[in-house]
Amino acid sequence: MGFSKTSFALLFLFMTLPLLFQISEAQNSPQDYLNAHNVARGQVGVPNITWDDTVATYALNYVNSRTSDCNLVHSGGPYGENLAKGSGLFTGTAAVNLWVAEKPYYNYTSNSCVGGQQCLHYTQVVWKNSVRVGCARVQCNNGWWFVSCNYDPAGNYIGQRPY
Repeated sequence: MGFSKTSFALLFLFMTLPLLFQISEAQNSPQDYLNAHNVARGQVGVPNITWDDTVATYALNYVNSRTSDCNLVHSGGPYGENLAKGSGLFTGTAAVNLWVAEKPYYNYTSNSCVGGQQCLHYTQVVWKNSVRVGCARVQCNNGWWFVSCNYDPAGNYIGQRPY
């Protein structure tokens, strides 16, 4: 009594599903978000940020509320917030890397963004007094990915430097 082709295919699928799920979760775990943040923070001498489940729940609730349109509209909540969206294999780590890529546009001496470029996502990532973060990622109805990282306490106060 041997395996039929169908039985073999089902067994193969059953055994590889966990591997497929693990691959799809790559670069989206709390540790992945922390690593991306803490590399940038370490480059400017800011202590590591830590994961906070309450803040992450807030981020998850918010991204879930945006699945119908995937628009980059801030939540207006009690936390600092960085938002990003992307298509294809857009991961949480990719979102953090987008924000960190604004670093060249931040001028510490003038405490401002230069060249008409955006840099406030970067300054929130490295904001010294923001010591807790929670992030979430969801796929929108249009197939794009929507990512929010929220920071406690919030950063980007006018007249203050991030570090």
